[in-house]
Amino acid sequence: MSSGAPQKSSPMASGAEETPGFLDTLLQDFPALLNPEDPLPWKAPGTVLSQEEVEGELAELAMGFLGSRKAPPPLAAALAHEAVSQLLQTDLSEFRKLPREEEEEEEDDDEEKAPVTLLDAQSLAQSFFNRLWEVAGQWQKQVPLAARASQRQWLVSIHAIRNTRRKMEDRHVSLPSFNQLFGLSDPVNRAYFAVFDGHGGVDAARYAAVHVHTNAARQPELPTDPEGALREAFRRTDQMFLRKAKRERLQSGTTGVCALIAGATLHVAWLGDSQVILVQQGQVVKLMEPHRPERQDEKARIEALGGFVSHMDCWRVNGTLAVSRAIGDVFQKPYVSGEADAASRALTGSEDYLLLACDGFFDVVPHQEVVGLVQSHLTRQQGSGLRVAEELVAAARERGSHDNITVMVVFLRDPQELLEGGNQGEGDPQAEGRRQDLPSSLPEPETQAPPRS
Repeated sequence: MSSGAPQKSSPMASGAEETPGFLDTLLQDFPALLNPEDPLPWKAPGTVLSQEEVEGELAELAMGFLGSRKAPPPLAAALAHEAVSQLLQTDLSEFRKLPREEEEEEEDDDEEKAPVTLLDAQSLAQSFFNRLWEVAGQWQKQVPLAARASQRQWLVSIHAIRNTRRKMEDRHVSLPSFNQLFGLSDPVNRAYFAVFDGHGGVDAARYAAVHVHTNAARQPELPTDPEGALREAFRRTDQMFLRKAKRERLQSGTTGVCALIAGATLHVAWLGDSQVILVQQGQVVKLMEPHRPERQDEKARIEALGGFVSHMDCWRVNGTLAVSRAIGDVFQKPYVSGEADAASRALTGSEDYLLLACDGFFDVVPHQEVVGLVQSHLTRQQGSGLRVAEELVAAARERGSHDNITVMVVFLRDPQELLEGGNQGEGDPQAEGRRQDLPSSLPEPETQAPPRS
């Protein structure tokens, strides 16, 4: 589901014809259950997991493993869901590890004062593979409809580079099979896309790429209030990561932006300065305002808590962080808030694409220039959008970005249609004035933010 490596994803096939053959091959390659001494076919997610982390981490293991073997996405998601669900219904106490004495003494700032149950990640990961193997064997005889069902074909172009930074701290998620992964059986089709931009290490970004969508799916209000579910998912993920950070002495943080397409409605949620824009009939539709310290409302919030905002190479919270909201950053809470903003928009079918990216892209490529860059790429590639994210990343690098760069383009219409529609909005000096703005409840920033270092 998530990865820090450069990649492009192509249109999804339904996978109905590929499903039996995939299961046959999988069971030929793994003809028996794993024994304790056998090597795992995947890397265990750390040393220990808290009980609240199990569902997301195991689903991530399964999706990564099955995706690397080219499983049809609906089958991979349905298999992962069934194996995770079965394991969670068993007694996990055999995997329990007692916390160290110093961990028991640490106070949990959350309102939930119950002690954290830690599980051995290695043995849990092995047991989970065996559960996945058993489900695959059962489905080899009869594949459930949910694993074979055709779904909307999504064209998603993704590219991510470390650039000149020492480490790659971005992560992203492309999850068209959202319903199958979480066993959602209502008639609303859902797809989820996200970009997370880590700082101070990759731990927070990786964690958010695993747990935000898992937490969103588990919110009872997801069908009726997707905005609220996404906000709560960010808040919950922040709380979970802060507990992990205290246990494991982690100091990293991450901004993030996600898009959940549920039926004919687009829902977005964000923390920090990663951004998503919508392009509709060649015009940029502004969906959100990034959280930066110089925003008047953010500055006032930070100062009311006893913090300060100062300008060094850019505006920073307490002289350190260049974002005012993020998951993690344990030593900057509550000044750096984990409370996300969210917005929704009805889709009419006239929308062209979504673009999600980190500040390594948006700090050097203005919103209004995206349309021309995409259109010129489609013209040169004769309507193929597969490599458009790669070109957008290259454009950001050529314009002087030294940061990690991640760009994800989610096409909402066939790129060939966009090519045939011509250069709507490109080069039009009135286009920016005509673009639709974000909800009026979200304040505009005081000043234009300078590039982040």
